[in-house]
Amino acid sequence: MTVTRLDAPLLRARAGELADLLIDAVDDGASLGFLAPLARAAAEAWWRERAEGVAAGRLAVWTAADGDRLVGTVGLAFPDKPNSRHRAELVKLIVHRDARGKGLGRTLLTAAEESAAAAGITLLHLDTETDSPAEHLYCTAGWTRAGVIPDYAADPAGTLRPTTLYYRHIAAG
Repeated sequence: MTVTRLDAPLLRARAGELADLLIDAVDDGASLGFLAPLARAAAEAWWRERAEGVAAGRLAVWTAADGDRLVGTVGLAFPDKPNSRHRAELVKLIVHRDARGKGLGRTLLTAAEESAAAAGITLLHLDTETDSPAEHLYCTAGWTRAGVIPDYAADPAGTLRPTTLYYRHIAAG
């Protein structure tokens, strides 16, 4: 498994593969901000729009590949306010359903955490659908549950679901 941090041109070049990964996750019920069915053109456009944030340093995106096949991704979103430069939000941790259960989610999470620490980030936060498989990963990886917001986001079927907030302090590198 190869984990690579994408620059903006590479993100644009791999937008189709990232779209396929996002569609797979949404079709499998992952609450990632999209409703099913997610059109490939919309998913690809969404990823292409992220390239601007990567180029500006507001977003970092990693991919995991098994040979030539993209099987996972994770991102860090960096705030632009002066009082919040010590933190980042973990976003879009996605593992293709065929690659789950092999430690790839933890590998991607570790890559993002280590990069954040190297960049001087000392606090990470995220939100995830309550009772989702992702919650187990965050709990076992040392993240702290901050609370639950009821009816926060719709799942891919459009049903409002609670969201759990997590945070993790990390040592800056």
